[in-house]
Amino acid sequence: MNLAPAVAAAVGATPVLTADLRCFTVTIDKRVYGITVEAIHTVFEIVAVTPVPLAPYQILGLVNLRGKIVTAISLRRRLRNDPHAVETSKLAVGVEHGGESFALVVDEVGDVLTLDRGSQIEIPPHLGPDAARISSVHRLDDMILPVLDLDWVLTFGRS
Repeated sequence: MNLAPAVAAAVGATPVLTADLRCFTVTIDKRVYGITVEAIHTVFEIVAVTPVPLAPYQILGLVNLRGKIVTAISLRRRLRNDPHAVETSKLAVGVEHGGESFALVVDEVGDVLTLDRGSQIEIPPHLGPDAARISSVHRLDDMILPVLDLDWVLTFGRS
C-alpha cells in the first residue's frame, strides 16, 4: 500500500506523481512476469554453459555474452525454489544489477509494456513470504502482471 499521497495530503504537500513503468514480459513455466526495461540490456540464446562447482542450485553456470563471462541463473529454479526443476530453455535476458552482469534464463520473451501507475494494485496479502519476489503487481486488460524484484532474484541465501 502506497501511503505517500495520504501522508502528503495530511501535511498539505502535493503528492509527487511517478512516471509510467516500462517492462519486458517474460514467461517461465507458462506464467508471465515483468522485468523492468532499464535492467535488461539484451536478449540472447545460450550456446554453452560451464557449470560452477558448489554454486547454489539456481545458478546454471557461466555463459559467454559477447565475449563477457556472466552468471546464468535459472528463473524457473529461483522462482519455484526447486533444486530438481529441469531447465531446458536456452533463451536468456542479459541484465545489469549492482554493477554486475547476469543471464536470466526464461522460456519466452514477450512484448515491452508501458504500465500506467494507475494499473498498479496492492500485492495480495495471501502471497506471504512470496511477496518478496515481486516489486509490484499491475492489472492489465487480459491478465495480472507481477513485476519481479531483481534485488530478490539476484540475492541468494533467501528462499
